[in-house]
Amino acid sequence: MEQRNFFQEVHEVVRLVPAGRVTTYGAIAHYLGSRRGARMVGWAMMAAHTANEYVPAHRVINRNGQLTGRQHFATPTAMQEALEAEGLLVIDDEVQEFKRLFWDPAAELE
Repeated sequence: MEQRNFFQEVHEVVRLVPAGRVTTYGAIAHYLGSRRGARMVGWAMMAAHTANEYVPAHRVINRNGQLTGRQHFATPTAMQEALEAEGLLVIDDEVQEFKRLFWDPAAELE
């Protein structure tokens, strides 16, 4: 049996998040069968820049709609700028209309 590469699986899910939508660390973890794996998803997102293919890491935020991963981007505003370029409104590091824009892989990919 091939060994599971959790980081790679996370990156594959994140690549499926449509432009203009966001998902959460916990939703990805739940989809991958790791209910309490939100922190591991966070680690995978911090390593996204090392992936062979582009990972739209800016589309992964916390369960409250906040840009908690922003400090891991090239500049403090890069994550917000990437989301705004896709039409999202971000105020005080929080995605507005988060519930409407939320993309749940468990619902969208099953």
